[in-house]
Amino acid sequence: MTDLPMPQSGAMPAPKSSLMVADARTRRRNAAEKRFRLYGAGAIGIAMIALVVLLSSIISGGAGAFRQTYLSIPVALDAETLDPKGNRNLDEMSKVLTLSYGKVLDRAVEAAVASSGIEIAELAEKDIDNLVSKEASAHLRDRVLADPELVGQTVDVNVLVNGRIDGYFKGRVTMESAAADSNTSPQQLMLADALREQGVLVTRFNWDFITNPDASDQRPEAAGVGVAILGSFYMMLVVLLLAVPIGVAASIYLEEFAPKNRWTDVIEVNISNLAAVPSIVFGILGLAAFINFAGLPQSAPIVGGLVLTLMTLPTIIISTRAALKAVPPSIRDAALGVGASKMQSVFHHVLPLAMPGILTGTIIGLAQALGETAPLLLIGMVAFVREFPAAPPEGLFDPASALPVQVYNWTQRADPAFIERASGAIIVLLIFLFCMNLLAIFLRRRFERRW
Repeated sequence: MTDLPMPQSGAMPAPKSSLMVADARTRRRNAAEKRFRLYGAGAIGIAMIALVVLLSSIISGGAGAFRQTYLSIPVALDAETLDPKGNRNLDEMSKVLTLSYGKVLDRAVEAAVASSGIEIAELAEKDIDNLVSKEASAHLRDRVLADPELVGQTVDVNVLVNGRIDGYFKGRVTMESAAADSNTSPQQLMLADALREQGVLVTRFNWDFITNPDASDQRPEAAGVGVAILGSFYMMLVVLLLAVPIGVAASIYLEEFAPKNRWTDVIEVNISNLAAVPSIVFGILGLAAFINFAGLPQSAPIVGGLVLTLMTLPTIIISTRAALKAVPPSIRDAALGVGASKMQSVFHHVLPLAMPGILTGTIIGLAQALGETAPLLLIGMVAFVREFPAAPPEGLFDPASALPVQVYNWTQRADPAFIERASGAIIVLLIFLFCMNLLAIFLRRRFERRW
């Protein structure tokens, strides 16, 4: 055995590399990591800018829908016009047409302009009469029929002005555009300015936008989302009562109890495929199954809720199964080890721990269903609906609209005021979605358990 040569003292071999000095390969790796971080920060920045631009455009375009201009004037309710027989009989008074109330309003507006001392050159009587909305006479008629004793008195009323005047104070209508518009005139806008200076014309928060139903193409100032909000609520109620228990029960069975064989594999693949099916396909299915075959009424919340239930079920099943899988197997093994049955281990131990994920997935699925439009268009919810549906369960079968469908309807109309209303409805829809996501975060934090 030969001895290895010993190195001479003081002559240690120089290391090829050092941990303190980065070589070329390390520098390339660090540069790649820095570029990846920059790419990620840039992607987040672009997404945030796009979100800010989107929200800014929606809010700037729809904020005007929450403000409305009203005309405050005294109105003399002429008994000879509104109650010719003078007996205050409601059935006979209801036969008086809205047109008669419109004439009463026209006289009141003319008297208010005359008493104000406003003088505008070339101001026509038509400009004065058309100052108020055509919906104002219907509101006045409803008020008189609700209290017939008002006939013969002079009452103070706040009536809607027409959409052009309202748009003028919101910057949507100008003097130049009014000169080319057959529905208004520069003289009418000058009259509106003069009335506003005297405090007769006021712009305030528009609660009617939230509570009123839709209005005709000629009355954008009177259009609201009341029926659409109620219709969306009824549909979400149907989805909540059907999709949540069915979806959660199917998830628990597939994840905890179903045998692993070819049939369950086929079911799981089909559930995943259904989650990727376009929503309009569910609308076609709902039209064929619920309307043509089952004979349910078109434009009814029950049909919309059933269609959205079919569309939401795959999302709830997939999210619930993911929440159940996230529970460690040791929880199940420990429960079984102390003598619990399979049913007890699932419902007493696994399900409570998976509840935050289940609630989060369920609420997100409901929020997705709330914003769907395409399947609702195919089942007839695009119809013009003025009457509010009754209380459940009868109201589930009454005609109704939905918030996303209402947005679609308003964007199809020619008057620019309806575009403002559509943006306002989008703001209402976003508020509902934001609240639902906040609820999902709260429930997740509230019921979350650590192990």
